[in-house]
Amino acid sequence: MIELLILPFQLPFMQKAFLIAVLAALPMGLLSPFLVLRGWSLMGDAISHAVLPGIVLAYVIGLPLAIGAFTAGMICALATGYLKENSRVKEDTVMGVVFSGMFGLGIVLYIAIQTEVHLDHILFGDMLGVFWRDIIDSAVIALLVLATVGLMRRDLMAYTFDAQHARAIGLPVRLLHYGLLALISLTIVGALKAVGIILAIALLISPGAIAFLLVRDFERMLVVSILIAVGSALAGVYASFFIDSAPAPTIVLLMSLQFVAAFGWSQWKLRQAARYPTPT
Repeated sequence: MIELLILPFQLPFMQKAFLIAVLAALPMGLLSPFLVLRGWSLMGDAISHAVLPGIVLAYVIGLPLAIGAFTAGMICALATGYLKENSRVKEDTVMGVVFSGMFGLGIVLYIAIQTEVHLDHILFGDMLGVFWRDIIDSAVIALLVLATVGLMRRDLMAYTFDAQHARAIGLPVRLLHYGLLALISLTIVGALKAVGIILAIALLISPGAIAFLLVRDFERMLVVSILIAVGSALAGVYASFFIDSAPAPTIVLLMSLQFVAAFGWSQWKLRQAARYPTPT
């Protein structure tokens, strides 16, 4: 029985899956609270879908797929910002138009060019088929995102809670805005091999949303979000081995269940607080 339980940790392809899952989850868990509090859930969705044409064009040109994905993600972010500032259309509408248009362009290019890159792996990831080069790329991106957020954490926190206040105290709001978008694009690129385009948004949003329901302090929210992301990644890969499922959807399913549990717990706490108010 014990031999069966530890079997996933002994298989080389599962060891790689565990490693790249953690490397993808770390930066996503760190950025998730910023996106949730900033109200950028749709922006993360937009960037994750917009990377597809960049991947296809990078494959045709012969560039690393990560470069194409990051470039396309930033083009989406810049186009969204420009259209928002120069039209009466609301930001969520602009994001919907831009990311659906770029995703459609990516599908058209993929079908027209007939690449050897399997579309399912781009859309849903392939943790069980990663190479050490993919793991190294994800590790470099994770370290870069963690170091950048660590150095600029207070400025990003001020911008996330109140951009006008951040501008009033002299912070470079525009730099923080596009810097955060660049970090989101990088994080999605780092998770591309692990969870793919479609499921990346779940790992970007769910940990922060769950942490928001559980804690009220932002510093603790960051820690809880990272723990949820990494714990779910490990548990999802491990569980997928025994239920014969793909790792990435299993991770997303576990996070969804945790969100439901966290929501139920928060509602119970509210009812308890209403029933037994704290004496003043």
